[in-house]
Amino acid sequence: MHDPDCLFCKIIAGQIPSRKVYEDDQVFAFHDIHPGAPIHFLMLPKKHIASMAQVQPEDAGLLGHMLTLAPQLAQEQGANPYPEGGFRVVINTGTEGGQEIHHLHMHIMGGPRPWLKG
Repeated sequence: MHDPDCLFCKIIAGQIPSRKVYEDDQVFAFHDIHPGAPIHFLMLPKKHIASMAQVQPEDAGLLGHMLTLAPQLAQEQGANPYPEGGFRVVINTGTEGGQEIHHLHMHIMGGPRPWLKG
């Protein structure tokens, strides 16, 4: 399913350029244009799902695929291995949850954060 008015659907289709991190038949990942961490990319399903609030039971395999792929991609992008290193996975849901683009996506963020050392 594709929404022709969706910014992320247009990125997946190659209509809008992005710095691709990864792609397979189910997901597309690309660098965030306004990174909030040294490593910051988005992973989204190719299937247009507006948000976590619209996830259906048949999407369980897709979400599992995304969550198991996140550590691999984070390390490939330079995140240090757990437990000393690590990364965050953030999924904003709905306007009040901070979601700006209404196509389900996860932010994967990592890298050195010297202000947390202490």
